[in-house]
Parts: sequence; structure tokens; C-alpha cells
Amino acid sequence: MTKKEKGRLVVQRLKECYPASCSLVAEKDYELLFATRLSAQCTDARVNKVTEVLFAKYPTLQALADAEEDDIAEIIKPCGLFRTKAHDIKLGAVKLVTDFGGKVPDSMEELLSIPGVGRKTANLILSDIYGHPAVVADTHCMRIAGKLGLTTGGRDPLKVETELSKLIDPAEQAPLCHRFVHFGRDVCTARAPKCEVCPLSDLCAERAKALKKKKDA
Repeated sequence: MTKKEKGRLVVQRLKECYPASCSLVAEKDYELLFATRLSAQCTDARVNKVTEVLFAKYPTLQALADAEEDDIAEIIKPCGLFRTKAHDIKLGAVKLVTDFGGKVPDSMEELLSIPGVGRKTANLILSDIYGHPAVVADTHCMRIAGKLGLTTGGRDPLKVETELSKLIDPAEQAPLCHRFVHFGRDVCTARAPKCEVCPLSDLCAERAKALKKKKDA
């Protein structure tokens, strides 16, 4: 079986089990941008609780741009790395207002010019806001794609993104990444994967290696 063939099967099976939905709650383009920034080393559930308070206090992009950085930091403190994230949110809001007319841009180059925005965040915006094909190489995506044997990039987001973009149909790239998140929390967890109920167990390169090692022992 080629990697492309395996990729198609992975897409098909996860499509039957999980929705292609983002776990972060956001109503506006900049809300998704900043929620994704807050999600670094933090759970989406906690981010959603924090952004509910943050966006209620600062209901517009201009309000966030005018906010005191320390006030933003105090609200987002539960997300960790709060001072760095508050700095990025403040500067990001100012840049969106001054350089982009209050709208989140739709190109990788422009998105990467915003403080705190990396390729993962940019690809999420390009796919979820603008509908472009994009691989969101977050921790779930990198870990699961590697275990399945679809990628060899390990924890290198750009390498994983590049490898998956060659294997997965453009229309399925972003949806698959969302499904990887749901799958990674539900079955293929980092600490205790539930291989016995995994819909991809027969496709998993890591499991195949483990079974072979056990057989040869």
C-alpha cells in the first residue's frame, strides 16, 4: 500500500467517526486568530473559557488594540505564557487595525507578519476562514501522522505540513487535521492510546512495529 492509498483510507475512516470542526470557539476572524495564539501549550477547553471573558470585555478589534497589555494579561493568565501572549495579542490587534484595515489577511506572507502568528495559526486561518487547502500541523497532527507512517517529519511542523500536503487531497487537508484533533483526544492519546478500539489500528505503522517486535521476542 502506498502512502497516498493509506492517506485516503485514513481520511475515509476518520470522516465516518469525527466532525471536521475546530474546537476553538470564535465568531470573528480575529477571534479565531487570537484564540489559536492562546492555545499554545494550553487546552482548547480552557482557551474557550478565557476568550469568552476576553472578547466580552473587548468586543471589537479596536477595543483590543486600545486595551492595556497588563489588563489582557490578567484575563488570559490561566492559559499560561500569558505575558508573551498578551503582548502578541495587543500588537496583533494594532497591526490588524493599522496595516490591514481591521481584517485578518488571507495570505501566508501577510499572516506571518502578525506578532505571534506561525504557520500553524496561519494555515488554520487560511482554511477555516478563507476555505483554502491547508495542513494545520499541530501536535495531534504531527504525532498521529507519524505513528501512522504517513510522515517522517517528527515534530517539525513545516516538514509534516509539506509531506501531508503531497499525500492528502487538497479538499480533505484541513478537515483531516481537525479530525486528527478529535481522534487524538478520544482514541489515539499521547499517554495511553486505545489501540484495541482504534479504527486505524490496521494502518498504524507504529502498532505494526510493536506487534512484530512482540512476535519476534
